[in-house]
Amino acid sequence: MSKIKHHERTRAQESSNAIERMYITMRHLFNRGFYKPMGVSGETLREALLLLRPEIYGSIGEEKAELEGLLYVIDRLPQGIEECTFINLTSDEGYANSHFKPIIPPKRRRNCYRIDNEQMNIEITRGRSEIYDILTHLTFIFIESHKISKRVLIDEAGNTTRDWKKLEKAVLSKKKLTQEEREVAISHTANILGRTFNEIVTVYGQFAIEAQPERLLHIVYWLGKLAIEEVINNNKRTVTFSPVLRERLGHHIHGEIWSNNIKEILNKNDLLERPIHIISANMHSVMNSLFASSALKTIVKKKSIFEVYEAISHKDNKDLRNKVTKEALQNGMIYIPDSSGTNIDVQIFDTAKIDFSKIDIAVSETFKNSEKPVIFVMDYAFGEQAYETIDELLKPIRFNGNKIHLNVESISIMGKAGILEGGKGDIMIPSAHIFEGTADNYPFKNELSKKDLDGHGVAVYEGSMISVLGTSLQNKEILKFFFNSTWNVIGLEMEGAHYQKAIQAASKVRHSINPNVKVRYAYYASDNPLETGSTLASGGLGTSGVKPTYLITRKILEQIFN
Repeated sequence: MSKIKHHERTRAQESSNAIERMYITMRHLFNRGFYKPMGVSGETLREALLLLRPEIYGSIGEEKAELEGLLYVIDRLPQGIEECTFINLTSDEGYANSHFKPIIPPKRRRNCYRIDNEQMNIEITRGRSEIYDILTHLTFIFIESHKISKRVLIDEAGNTTRDWKKLEKAVLSKKKLTQEEREVAISHTANILGRTFNEIVTVYGQFAIEAQPERLLHIVYWLGKLAIEEVINNNKRTVTFSPVLRERLGHHIHGEIWSNNIKEILNKNDLLERPIHIISANMHSVMNSLFASSALKTIVKKKSIFEVYEAISHKDNKDLRNKVTKEALQNGMIYIPDSSGTNIDVQIFDTAKIDFSKIDIAVSETFKNSEKPVIFVMDYAFGEQAYETIDELLKPIRFNGNKIHLNVESISIMGKAGILEGGKGDIMIPSAHIFEGTADNYPFKNELSKKDLDGHGVAVYEGSMISVLGTSLQNKEILKFFFNSTWNVIGLEMEGAHYQKAIQAASKVRHSINPNVKVRYAYYASDNPLETGSTLASGGLGTSGVKPTYLITRKILEQIFN
């Protein structure tokens, strides 16, 4: 028994070292200003990723291609990146005012610009976590691209297999493929990727986009083509970091613009000195919890409130969403779309303008008779960006020579996270955040508890949570170690420690907000990375996320109103 334990422990230690090495290497490459992912400079990153074999990248360490991991990554990178030899990470440097059209990846809001045939610029406005995210994804697709070149190159002169020639013909042909031609191409692609015909057919539709129905063939061809270029002509792909990005990173430039803009708007609406409750959540659950019951009276009579939320969440029900938004805007909601580059939109609810007789959440008499607070909802931050935005938001501001401290009464953070015991849609209530790769820990008194959320048909877990450096850096061994260690870890996410660090600094060190500010943290599970087939790469939550999201939101509001 002890032998097995020892092996698991060392594999966990190895993995933990690999993550630390990646983290340090990425910072080093960034300071250096450029690197070649498949050259000597990218070697440490590749080796660490292959040693780690993260759950999300499935069979990265095997000879066959990894399809689910590829889909996960491609959805988070700009369309066409597989064709580019030069990838340039920049700050917000004015491309928005040019003829270049922004390309926004479907699953990560960031502006990217295709400069010419060979170059893609990716705008970084959310700090280091975004850089780690992109570099990890790029390392993965480049490793995959070399698996392709290994399978199709016959000799050093650059001669290729028949499968490759056939794939090239299909991809470069200008006309639309017939079903028959598509299946022939898929058959050659399956050979190239070391996968079965059936496996390729299964994921084919998930890769397709309107502009490019044969996108999987296109991606495989271009990844392979550039890898062949690297092997035969030593024409290596290069990642560069712009000088302006290197100079600005870590200086909270976007966070400061974002926060000042919000305080201006609060000031203009005479809300700056009112009590404030900050909630980091999505842009729908607070609004719907407050206004769906009055905006959709006829539907609410026929359905339970959670069924109503599910209906609103359905992508085809745009008119229902519009009704709720209209009701909210007429009753004290101010919507602030982001213009600072943080990608964090904001909703401000002036509760003095809400008719509480129309909402279906209990409100105490004390609340009704006290000064009405402002509820401030901000969209999710990304990793280290959580520190930047909350840190800036909680700083006092000067207006007309007066220094104004925000009267922050509570800060509530809800989000999705990976769970280690339980499954998709369950709820986690943290008692502390631990920062991955360190012993840094942030304990706090959480106003939310297990008993607040129990009894609604959703499983609830309580314990500490790990704030990880990136979702795509975790493997089973590390997670098992977290789970079985005395840290009592129930889940992992990316922002908790960063939020808590900023809150502690503002309340306990800088005294810019009330030292006894109430904090609430709750997460619902997007996946269980310890169960094969339940990782993030296996697809979204669908409607299973609706109930936990609204249970948490309603409980936060209930506590604010009581």
